[in-house]
Amino acid sequence: MADMWAFRDAVSRWAAGGPVGEPAGQARSLAGQLGLTTAVLLEGPSDLAAVEALAARRGRDLAAEGVCVVPMGGAMSVGRYAGLLGPPGLGLRLTGLCDEREQGFYDRGLERAGASRRGVFVCAADLEDELIRALGTAGVEEIVRAEGDLRAWQTLQRQPAHQGRPRHQQLRRFLGTKKGRKIRYGHLLVAALPSDRTPAPLDDLLASL
Repeated sequence: MADMWAFRDAVSRWAAGGPVGEPAGQARSLAGQLGLTTAVLLEGPSDLAAVEALAARRGRDLAAEGVCVVPMGGAMSVGRYAGLLGPPGLGLRLTGLCDEREQGFYDRGLERAGASRRGVFVCAADLEDELIRALGTAGVEEIVRAEGDLRAWQTLQRQPAHQGRPRHQQLRRFLGTKKGRKIRYGHLLVAALPSDRTPAPLDDLLASL
């Protein structure tokens, strides 16, 4: 696991334009040591939390299978990461998960890197939206209550900007109002999913790996 995090760190520094040759060399070396064949490009750490939680729930060890899941810090970075990890760079097969409004960034980034766009799975709005719809608002609220976040949830509901909005939208907003909350609930919501109600984009992504 430490080696996979080291690989992600090297790729992040490479993408950010780190010292010439150093992060690139580290990434290449670690990719070889880890036997990587596939990179999953994700927008951020909350998506990583959900993907890793579902893989673990299904008994999958993605690292052992040669798959690295890479949070990029935003969809606008996909062209850079696709170029480094895909055919022009490390030569890994590329796949990914993105929000509907960010699909254009993925399509253009993968096309420029000479990678197939068919490996990208698109959430209707975003992954949190998919998970809330799969669990239902009552199911999500029960998790919020069990996590001791009920007071914070009720406070948001009373705010004028959120009064009268559909409960589904209120919950989406709640998950994004505190740093780290989306990551924590990414694990929790996936763990609570009935086996037959995994959102299609997430289910299809895991099946493709």
